[in-house]
This record gives sequence, C-alpha cells and structure tokens, in this order.
Amino acid sequence: MTAPVQTGTGTRLRRAAAGPASFLRATLAIAAKDLRSEFRTKEALNASLAFSVVILLLFSFAFDPTVEQTRALAGGLLWLVFAFAGALILNRSFARELPNDCLDALVASPVPAPALYLGKTLGNWVLLMLVELASLAVFGIFYNAAWTRRLGALVGVVALGTWALSVVGTLFSALTVNLRLRELMLPLLVYPVLIPVLLGAIQLSGPLAMGEPLAEEAGAWLRLLVGFDVIFTALALALSESALVG
Repeated sequence: MTAPVQTGTGTRLRRAAAGPASFLRATLAIAAKDLRSEFRTKEALNASLAFSVVILLLFSFAFDPTVEQTRALAGGLLWLVFAFAGALILNRSFARELPNDCLDALVASPVPAPALYLGKTLGNWVLLMLVELASLAVFGIFYNAAWTRRLGALVGVVALGTWALSVVGTLFSALTVNLRLRELMLPLLVYPVLIPVLLGAIQLSGPLAMGEPLAEEAGAWLRLLVGFDVIFTALALALSESALVG
C-alpha cells in the first residue's frame, strides 16, 4: 500500500499534469517533492557533505600544500570532491522511490517521462549546488584560498559543470535503480562520460578558486561546458522514456 505522503504527492502531480503549462508545472512538482523528501531526512546531504569535508581535510593534512601547490591542484581537488560526493546524492535520486512501489506509481502517473526526468535532474542539481557551495567555504578555510574574489564567475562555472553531472547522473541513476550494485555501477557509467566536462571545469575552476582571473584560452573550455550541457540535456530528454519505462 502506498504511503499517505506519496498518495498526496501523486494527487498534486496529477493536477500539475493538466493545463497549458503542464510540462513546467509537472517538472517543478517533481523537483519540489524530491527536495522536500531530502530536506526531511537529510540522508544524502549529510553523507555527501561529510564526505566532502573529510576529503578536503585529509588532503590538507597529508600534503600541507604551499600557495603555488594549492594553485596547481585547486581545480582538480574541488571537482574530485564534487564528483564523488555527487554520486551519493545521485544514487538516492530514484532509490528513494523504491519503497511502497512509489517509482511504479510515478511512472504510471500522467506526468510525461521527460518532465519526470527533468524534475529529478533539477532537484539533484539544487542538492549538489548546496553541497558544493559548502565545500567551497571549507576549501577556503583549509587552503587559505580567496575564492570569494571571483565568486560570480566561479559559481557560474560550478553551476554549468554540476548541471552536466546532474543530467548524466540522473539518467544513469534511472537505468541502474533496480541493480543490486547500483552504488558501484553508477560511478562506473557516469565518470567516463563526464571526462570532457571535468577537464573543462577543472581548468576553469582552478584559477577562480584562488581568486585569479581566467586566461584567454578559457573561452574554449567554457564553450565546451555549455555545449555539453545543451547536447546531453536534449539527448537525455529524448531517452527518458526508455530509461524510465524500460
């Protein structure tokens, strides 16, 4: 029997699916449902944030980097933390719907598969951004980095890279949700696809995290991030029906 909370959510989703702005309303309803569920338990948020803090702290104690060394490893260290901490949140995206057959109820609801997928992606993106912004604050404290000097540009780069992580990760989360080893399979599938994005995000985030301006060649990396986001968002939306229904 479906839990009362999920039943109420299903009613709201069916209402959101009717009307001229059905796609947007359904997308926002899915995202809001996921955010409420996560903020109620904070399971993935606490785990990913604790992981981020521990990794940053261990690297700081193990290497005690100088300013020059921090400048060289800042981008790679940050996105290493973001990528692995993000896997903890992405794994929960569809797994939280498994009890009481809530995932089957969502798929059978009038919400279009692309709206369901996009809502999940949006919810994951918000959660990932919260963890990453908190990690940036911890990074600034442990590594004495003036990341707030280029705050706008840095947040923009992180947002673009995080959207790529959310788009690809949510799609593969839907494909692996019924596997016993989904915690292992998801990173193995996601990270190879994200290699171009991670390279671009590392190149852009490194100097910005140290409060330095971007180099002239940064425009090519920025175009790579934007192009990847656009292409893979469109591709994931086109494949969402197959990923969710099977």
